[in-house]
Amino acid sequence: MSIGCPTRVQLIDRKNSQQWYINFPAPVAQALQFQKGEICDWIIDNRQVLILKRRDAPATPVDSKKKLSH
Repeated sequence: MSIGCPTRVQLIDRKNSQQWYINFPAPVAQALQFQKGEICDWIIDNRQVLILKRRDAPATPVDSKKKLSH
């Protein structure tokens, strides 16, 4: 499944440090059932692809890729 949700990278530039942010649009976070405070890991695939790996994602109730047999 592919959803297009452009997101801007934000930077807070402090005197002695920088903090970078990428926020999830609400529809993406809700569709993936993210929880407040959830821990995720960033994996750098290449300069164009970042992978966000969830440590404890909720189980998928139905595998939409499998066809139902009648």
